[in-house]
Amino acid sequence: MNLYQHFRDQIVRIIDDLSASGDLPGPLDTARVAVEPPRQAGHGDITTNAALVLSKPAGMKPHDLAAVLAGRLTGIEAVSETEIAGPGFINLSLEAGFWHRQLKEIVDTGPAYGDSEMGQGEAVNVEYVSANPTGPLHVAHARGAVVGDALASLLEKAGYNVTREYFVNDAGAQVDALARSAYLRYREALGEKIEDIPEGLYPGEYLIPVGEALAKRDGDKWLDADEDAWLPEIRSFAVAMMMEGVREDLASLGIEPEVFTSESALVEKGAVDRVIKNLEDKGLIYTGVLEPPMGKAPDDWEPRPQTLFRASDFGDERDRPVRKSDGSWTYFATDMAYHLDKFQRGFKTMIDVWGADHGGYVKRMKAAVEAVTGGEGALDVKLCQMVHLKKGGRPVRMSKRAGTFVTLRYLIDEVGRDVVRFMMLTRKNDSQMEFDLEKAVEQSRDNPVFYVHYAHARCRSVMRNAAEQLGDKKVAAQALAGADLGLLTDTAELDVIKVMAAWPRMVENAAEAHEPHRVAYYLNDLATQFHALWNKGNDDARLRFIVNDNQPLTLARLALVQGVATVIASGLRVFGVTPVEELR
Repeated sequence: MNLYQHFRDQIVRIIDDLSASGDLPGPLDTARVAVEPPRQAGHGDITTNAALVLSKPAGMKPHDLAAVLAGRLTGIEAVSETEIAGPGFINLSLEAGFWHRQLKEIVDTGPAYGDSEMGQGEAVNVEYVSANPTGPLHVAHARGAVVGDALASLLEKAGYNVTREYFVNDAGAQVDALARSAYLRYREALGEKIEDIPEGLYPGEYLIPVGEALAKRDGDKWLDADEDAWLPEIRSFAVAMMMEGVREDLASLGIEPEVFTSESALVEKGAVDRVIKNLEDKGLIYTGVLEPPMGKAPDDWEPRPQTLFRASDFGDERDRPVRKSDGSWTYFATDMAYHLDKFQRGFKTMIDVWGADHGGYVKRMKAAVEAVTGGEGALDVKLCQMVHLKKGGRPVRMSKRAGTFVTLRYLIDEVGRDVVRFMMLTRKNDSQMEFDLEKAVEQSRDNPVFYVHYAHARCRSVMRNAAEQLGDKKVAAQALAGADLGLLTDTAELDVIKVMAAWPRMVENAAEAHEPHRVAYYLNDLATQFHALWNKGNDDARLRFIVNDNQPLTLARLALVQGVATVIASGLRVFGVTPVEELR
């Protein structure tokens, strides 16, 4: 249960009742009424802005309206006290019994606690990684992969029907360069000495196995052939091998997209021609000459007629070309067709996770989605900033084109899959990230991965000890849910329960904002509260989880410990991270 939504529903009902009875003018629009955690400790358990947002339409001073509402809010079940604060906020304190009931729900529900029906099964497409198939995945790809995958899991927990997708950019100049690079390695595999790799091709050694595999399959078939003959064949072969490696890299990170869509296949089946024709029929395609781009010297600019999309009609700064000078489609035209294809597959909500270098592409794609879907589709783009990798206090340099980039596999081998996944979510996607390989595995308070895992491991340690003393049946979740939770009266115990009870709201808010990093912050807060309670038990034996001469109190506290382990496991499941049972 999202307790904040629960109390908002009751507050809105009271406002409607007051309007119906004439105690307040009405009807009042309650859309802006919010119920949230208070910003400061000591200001109750929940707070509402109802009096502030309704004072003007009600024709009353906020404080006077708050006084009317506060008198009625005390009648809500579980509300023990109301207080008017500041200009008209109403703070509500809740009875301890309410928090005990929340703990029972957590233990009863297990890892599914926090599951929501907010999404109502709406189909959402989350496309992420979608790296050009020109080499292995590297560290920057890892961030987008983790953000996209965690966001998909978060949306699923919030009740959406999510499809994870990878768009294979297997058309255009870059894959032609890949094919030419693979051809050099093919000739090398057949015994030809290859000097420096020409400018514009990929020099990485990862293409040596591609050349060897091609030589093994085809022998010297392509040695004396014209490029027109071998280019499409080798391009297809190289892309297939690169994508096999990409799939393996993603699998090593625990990621398996459900759908792989090929750019070249879209072009071949005429999807781009159709979308451009559709836009032409709407008067959104024309031939024109663009102004020179910002910062371009006049003598570098060649004004020429181009086939343009009226992107400026949909909020973009300028209209955008859809056809190159050689007559082929631009990447933008292909992307328009691809997003229409997603829409036609039933996805009105589309989320794309891109690298930060695509920031200038966002407005035009949002404009395109609006145009090609007739305003029915919505595109949200999550830009992932660069990851600055460090080891031993020094930056680890990477350069994909030079073939010396740091691969995703290297990162996983250094710190492990779960550490990579968690660390990539400790910052908002559009914030710069410094990933220190040594700090990511150190066991300290400053390492968020360790700190959360440590809380879960401590919970599991308590439960193992309790099972040894009391038996497995008494410490099973079903038995603990029936414990006398009213015995949990210490402020520190209730504080932990309050953080746990906020998990359903966190799931819905983070899903609505498309921000999985919020889960990392939440898990850190829960771990902090639990460690604080643990430390209090070290200082005061009366607060220890296992009280040898008081089994009812022990069982109640074990229910709390089980609840913490449950919520941490639920959060880590969103991240695709396995909870640690014990730390060594």
